Amino acid sequence: MPTFKRIVRNKSTEQFSGLPYIYSLLNCLICMWYGLPWVSYGVILVATVNSIGAAFQLAYVSLFIRFADSSRRLRMSGLLIGVFSVFALIIYTSLELCDHPTRQMFVGYLSVASLISMFASPLFIINLVIRTRSVEFMPFYLSLATFLMSISFFAYGMLLHDFFIYIPNGIGTVLGVVQLLLYAYYSRKSVEESRLPLVASH
Repeated sequence: MPTFKRIVRNKSTEQFSGLPYIYSLLNCLICMWYGLPWVSYGVILVATVNSIGAAFQLAYVSLFIRFADSSRRLRMSGLLIGVFSVFALIIYTSLELCDHPTRQMFVGYLSVASLISMFASPLFIINLVIRTRSVEFMPFYLSLATFLMSISFFAYGMLLHDFFIYIPNGIGTVLGVVQLLLYAYYSRKSVEESRLPLVASH
């Protein structure tokens, strides 16, 4: 939320990346479909959580498109259309071409791929943080939410012995820890550097 308050206040997306929200939207839609009874039994919690997540991600992407410059707006709009096209194709293919056990495997592997791609998108932000030595464009609450969501679903997947849930979320947990450690390191470093002129002036 602080990221989007800043975007709305400045009427610009600056150097913030919209890709994590696009990846998250696609992931939420696929995981929501995986959790519904047409695909899987007994994991309705996955569908519930991801339907809420999809609504939030769609709101974030819409705001991002609203305040992006023309080239980024066009690219993000194209990606958004692509996300819904892919999701519609997944639903059609899984319902029309697969029986129930095959459908669960098909959508399950897609959910793993989408989760891993979503968790790979922060690598761009991690690279930006290391290159600029600043956490300005790595929102803390997004990193924290990614970590908490990943570790929760990792535990849930282990409890259900569902490797379609616990494997990608295990990867997400590791990446979440890396982001939080980077945030702690570079935010502390920036505070120390900001104090140097004050020390020198004395």
